[in-house]
Amino acid sequence: MTRTWPAKHADEVDLAWQFLDFLRKTAVLKVDGLTRDQAAAAPIATSPRLTALGVLKHLVAVERYWLCIAGAGLDLPSLWKGDPDPSWDLADNDTPESLIQAYREEWATAEALRQRGPDDTAADGERTVRWILAHVAQETARHVGHLDLLRELADGRTGE
Repeated sequence: MTRTWPAKHADEVDLAWQFLDFLRKTAVLKVDGLTRDQAAAAPIATSPRLTALGVLKHLVAVERYWLCIAGAGLDLPSLWKGDPDPSWDLADNDTPESLIQAYREEWATAEALRQRGPDDTAADGERTVRWILAHVAQETARHVGHLDLLRELADGRTGE
């Protein structure tokens, strides 16, 4: 997978999408190559649901809700039904490969949001597309930080 820095002279919307794409690919790189046991491990005692697979599964739910449902108005089921947030919970068949694939599929579905301009009201009627895109980028960046730590604890690998 090729991951490149965003263009230096892109307009605001293109730049926002490019940074999100960079962060998405970084998240995938942090999980790719881990065994299921490594990726399902919760090495931080105070955060027993914080696993590399859980982070990736949560990012699938983030994209589904914010970009696809709230942003583009697609008729898709939310992956956040329940309390506490079930998007962090692992199923027996969740693997690095299956969740990377699910995440990439969500990226493709989220392309529907590109049909709207940044100042357009999102499908939820409450926010602009610009707000939603910024929110998803900051959420993804925060969780990439978690993945940095989880990857290092899993196998010692650091860096981008």
